[in-house]
Amino acid sequence: MAWLLIGAAVATTFTFTNKCSSPVWVGTKSGFNEAELSKTGFQLLQGSSSCLSAPPGWSGRFWGRAFCSTDSSGRFSCLSGDCSAGQVSCNGSTAVPPVTMVEITIGSCSWQDFYDVSLVDGYNLPISVMPEGGNGDCGTAGCPSDLNSQCPQELAVKASDGTVVACRSPCDSFADPKYCCTGKYNSPKTCSPTIYSKYFKNACPNAYSYAYDDQNSTFSCLGPESYSLIFCP
Repeated sequence: MAWLLIGAAVATTFTFTNKCSSPVWVGTKSGFNEAELSKTGFQLLQGSSSCLSAPPGWSGRFWGRAFCSTDSSGRFSCLSGDCSAGQVSCNGSTAVPPVTMVEITIGSCSWQDFYDVSLVDGYNLPISVMPEGGNGDCGTAGCPSDLNSQCPQELAVKASDGTVVACRSPCDSFADPKYCCTGKYNSPKTCSPTIYSKYFKNACPNAYSYAYDDQNSTFSCLGPESYSLIFCP
């Protein structure tokens, strides 16, 4: 059983697995006014797994960091997904876009969990999230495709050797309200899919591609025992 007793309540267990060909450093960020989890950042070597638990009613984000290193002064940083904390633990800081983001809200008592994988802030790593057990729309959310290898040049983030390490969102790249769903485009009726959001959606139909892409991108599940989050599924 993957539920941990906390008094009369239970905590949900998240199991993170790295199936990528290189290490991934997980980042975690709790929602507004919520305590951070016991680990806000940790390394996952290739083929390894690690668990983390969250209390009932918790909401927050998970993401992966890649191409990470520590400089001569001891400062830790990553070329993609960095949280600018200067160390492996993010300590309440969130990811710097572009990043593939897992968003989740755990229900309390008989309330449902809600979860999704968002590409609204861009993409850096393939990821999937799947509940174990539960009832309802307990599908697998995620983006298993390698979008970096096909990223449009105008969105590509490259390392010094030319390797594409992330794919920016069109909002981040162009700061245009029609891509950001701001100003007169700040509603589902006025902010429509673009050629870029369609590219993300076609590659990853079970992930958010832009701000109002929520009809089939948010999943809900009642009472799952745990969640499996896989990098490079």
